[in-house]
Parts: sequence; C-alpha cells; structure tokens
Amino acid sequence: MISRSVTIKNEYGLQARPATFFIQKANSFKSSIWIEKEDCRVNAKSLLGVLYLGITKGMTVTLIADGPDEQAAVDGLCDLIDGKSAD
Repeated sequence: MISRSVTIKNEYGLQARPATFFIQKANSFKSSIWIEKEDCRVNAKSLLGVLYLGITKGMTVTLIADGPDEQAAVDGLCDLIDGKSAD
C-alpha cells in the first residue's frame, strides 16, 4: 500500500467534469484506490464518493492505492491532478 498527498490546482477542483476524468483514470487501474480529505476516505473509483468530499482548488488530499499497479495508479492520478496527463 502506498500513499501520496497532492494539492488540487484545477480552478474547479474535483467537481463534476474534472471528477469524471479522475474516476475514469482511477478505473483504468486494477488496484483499490481511495482519496482522503481530512478524516474522510472514499473510493476513488466512485463518482458520488469523490463528489461527496467537495474538493476545491487549493485543498490537499491523499491518494492511497493497494494492489498490483499501486505505484502506477498513484503516479497517474497525481499527474492528472497536476495537469501533466489527460489520458
């Protein structure tokens, strides 16, 4: 299991459309992935879960992955959040 903290830079945070891209990317990995804000952890592959967190620009969240491609999952999602990758 690995984790990494990342600060949201997107003007819209992880709301609606950006959250959809995030979830699509998360679902491309075999590992279990969670996103954590403060004391609340949700499944990063669940749109309702991610939207529930109400993540906005400037917030820091922690990505946690456990599974066969956990490193690639965290790296890929952090790159997406940082605007380095859209696929």
